[in-house]
Amino acid sequence: MSGMRMAVVTGGSAGIGEEICRQLLDDGWAVVSMARRQPPFTHEHLHSVEVDLSDRAATAAAAEDVAHRFAPDTIIHNAGVILPALLPDVKLEDLDKLVDIHLSTAILLAQACLPAMKAAGFGRIVLLSSRGALGLATRSAYAATKAGMLGMARTWALELAPSGITVNVVAPGPVQTDMFHGVIPVGDPKVEQIAAGIPVKRLGQPADVAHAVRFFASEHAGFVTGQVLYVCGGTSVGSLTL
Repeated sequence: MSGMRMAVVTGGSAGIGEEICRQLLDDGWAVVSMARRQPPFTHEHLHSVEVDLSDRAATAAAAEDVAHRFAPDTIIHNAGVILPALLPDVKLEDLDKLVDIHLSTAILLAQACLPAMKAAGFGRIVLLSSRGALGLATRSAYAATKAGMLGMARTWALELAPSGITVNVVAPGPVQTDMFHGVIPVGDPKVEQIAAGIPVKRLGQPADVAHAVRFFASEHAGFVTGQVLYVCGGTSVGSLTL
């Protein structure tokens, strides 16, 4: 590989996605954020495409636009929504929304960007799943779609390996972001209770996850594909109660 690397990052306007954008830019990459809002900072190599990723038609059009204008060699699908509910209260329209955000968006982006990746003989796809894919109360729709990422990534890894394209998954545990605090408010005693229940005795930070994403996105990670890395403070090997 030579020249500037180019990544498209979904959900790059806040939380983990924003931190991924910042770290890649610091490493000398060019980055396109795809999110409902622009990132809260500017950089000469940061571009923004505003799109509602739950709108399949709008996402397809945005993906084609990004592929045409930027030809990214790396896709980092970070955007996510929780929509928690116990089983009796699960709404199928919520499931449909999370299928579009978590799964359909990844497919549409990959389909748009694959021709250029294959032509170059190089590509990186990193999907952001969740420790919740292993099961967590109130997460029926979220866990189902985040778990779906695992099977999808393993399938793509097999299909795309001959083209020099790797596909891997980063699965975070509890990370302090606006999305986390949308479920558990800042200052709620439950925040400290959750931290105490994590083997490393703290909540994750966006930087913890971004470091793992950078590893999979690296041109040096070409012999690693179809893998899931839990960045979860040990909660994937123990129990987790939120």
